[in-house]
Order: sequence, then structure tokens, then C-alpha cells
Amino acid sequence: MSLAKDRSVPLFRRWGGVALGAMLCLAGPATARASSSEFVRALWPLAEARGVSRSAFEAGFASYSYLPKVMALTGKQPEFTQTVQQYIDKRITDGQVSKGRAMRQEWNQTLTGSWQRWGVQPEIVLAIWGMETNYGGFMGGQNTIHALATLTEGGYRASYFREELLTALRIVSDGNVSADNMVGSWAGAMGHTQFMPSSFMRFAVDYNGDGRKDIWNSVQDALGSTANYLNHFNWRPGETWGYEVKLPAGFDFARARTMDKAPLSQWQAMGVRRVSGSAFPRPSDVGRLYMPAGASGPVFLLLPNFDVIKRYNNSDSYALAVGHLADRIIGGGEFATPWPAGDFALNTAQRAELQTLLGKAGFDAGSPDGVVGPKTRAAVVAYQTRVGLPADGYVSGVLLKRLQR
Repeated sequence: MSLAKDRSVPLFRRWGGVALGAMLCLAGPATARASSSEFVRALWPLAEARGVSRSAFEAGFASYSYLPKVMALTGKQPEFTQTVQQYIDKRITDGQVSKGRAMRQEWNQTLTGSWQRWGVQPEIVLAIWGMETNYGGFMGGQNTIHALATLTEGGYRASYFREELLTALRIVSDGNVSADNMVGSWAGAMGHTQFMPSSFMRFAVDYNGDGRKDIWNSVQDALGSTANYLNHFNWRPGETWGYEVKLPAGFDFARARTMDKAPLSQWQAMGVRRVSGSAFPRPSDVGRLYMPAGASGPVFLLLPNFDVIKRYNNSDSYALAVGHLADRIIGGGEFATPWPAGDFALNTAQRAELQTLLGKAGFDAGSPDGVVGPKTRAAVVAYQTRVGLPADGYVSGVLLKRLQR
């Protein structure tokens, strides 16, 4: 599964805030390569204690060298460098939808069986498969052990990736896959649906009954494992991930910010309606409001299953893309509300400029450090209120352009 940082997500960020990109100090490649042999030697006692055989260890590190390109990718995670619109438009295409529908027919027996066993709708499993590897079209070409070793040696979330590295070695040692065939993404995600090694150990299943858990070559095992994963994190069978909604004129954004999660009946009492015009099937379901482009773009009420999808990748952009692709696969259309024109994601310098401009306009956004926190959000709301904009607190490229005038 895709790499994303484990973090709490405050209400204002869930309403479309810009997440900070990963901050990384890269070790020099020459220095890292010079110490690689020492790094590998020091790792062996830890691997041996995990039950890794010496032969598997040596196979895993055959021809290993530090990979600067892997380290460079840690600062380019698209969930944190693109607007939600950019993220979705790049990934949810008519071709992706068409292929998902074809795969639903091709793997109907497997998907139906896993649905009956784990309660996860086929379209959700298909959407994750499509998002992760284009339905197996590209599962990554990076040697998993070498990538994880590079991240550990380079000091990027070293404790986490060391654990994943040791687990990957154990997977090889147990005979699930050879070291050469254990390939995946730069971050160590593997197979058709991109399981991290620790997730493989906990949730991979031998769905086709051949005696091996093979998420690289068996679509059946990969899809079953994905359903098992989502089920473990309390997927609610028969329920969707959320609804696109529209807000009434004069919507009370201040009250909405204090509500956080609330029954759909309460949102309905505030005038929130589904864009389809249909009633909410279960008004007692609890949802939270999500405005990935502010009040002028598509707006959603997100249900508990949305947060289950985020256990796969802790990104609202990712979970919304999965949910949208799933809906498209079963016949749904594009979002009813268009995305606002001209918006763009702000980098650190641009966020600092926005804070400075708010201060010059008389709104205290705190130190212009490029970190969008509660003080900056409150300043944005105050500014929006003064100039007659919807007080949604959304920090955007459009807002920066307005302040620059």
C-alpha cells in the first residue's frame, strides 16, 4: 500500500488544507555507499533474531548498493504536493474506469467470493487495485529489500523502515517469494495491491488455495488479501464511503467547524442535501464535512468507510480517489459540482507569503513560517468574512492571488 505518514488530521486540514511535504536531509550518496557494508553487517544479528536464514539474508543483499533515487522520492509524494483536483484528475480517467469495469467481469468469481467472505464491495477492492498498480499494469520495478535498506540506511523514518526491511527478509526466508522477485515501489509496497511487508505478514491470504500467499503473481490472492485488510479495520458491509452534497445559501460554517462528526440528520437539518436529490438512506449514520477545494468546489459528507480506506493510505486525496473510482466503476458519473478554476497547491514559500499578506491586511496569521495552523486558519476565516467570501477557511492558490492584488 502507498506510503503516507501516520498523523492526526485536524478539522481545518480535513476541510482542504495543504499538508506539508516530507522534510528530509539527504545523506550524501558517496558517504552512504561507503558505509553500506557496515550497515549490512550490523543488520544481520537483528535479522537472525527474527528467524531469517543466512541464505535468505545474503540473497536479499546480493549486489546491494545505496539508491539515491529512492531517497529523492521521499520528498515527492503526490498526496502532499498536488491539489485534490490535480490528484484525482490524473488518476481517475475514462480509461481507468473502463478497465475497472472489464476487470470486474473478468474477476467476478473472485470478487464475489471475497465480498461474501469479508463484506467488502467488489468496486472498492477494484478501485484500490486500479489506484495502486493500474490493475497490475505496473507493480513497481524496485527491489524491495534494496529500497527498504536504502531508506533505513539513509535515515528516513529509519525505525519504521528497519522493521519493514526485517519483515521483508523474513517473507523471503519463509519461501513466499524469492529476493529477486520481491519487487515493488520505492517505499517497499509490493504486489498487485501494494502491501507493505508488515501488512503482508498480517493480512495476506492464500485465496486460490495453492499453498502460497502470492500477491505478486496471483490476482486472487491479492484481491482477497485487500478485502481481508479492509475488513480487519472495520469496513462496514453494504455502506458507501460518503456522499457528494450541496450546501445551502448562508451555510453556517462556524457551527459546522464545531460539529466535526455528526449524524447525517443533523447535517440535513442545516440544509445539507445530496446532489442527486435522493435522501440519505440511513440518517443516523455519522459523517464529517469535507471541502477539498473550499465551498466553491465539490463538497462531501464522509462516512466511516472513508476512514477505513485511509488505513490503506492516510491521505484524504487518496481515499476520495478510491471512492470516486469505485462509484464510477459501478456506473456513477463525474462529480456534480465542478472544481474551481485556477487553483493550485501552495508550497512553503507561498504559504509564508499568504501569511505575510494576511498580516499586512490586518489579520494576525502568526509568524510567516509556511505552516498553516489554527491561527492562520482563523485569519483566513476573518478575512473571508470581511470581504464577503464563504468563510470556509480554505487556504488556496486562488486566495493567495486575491491577496496579491
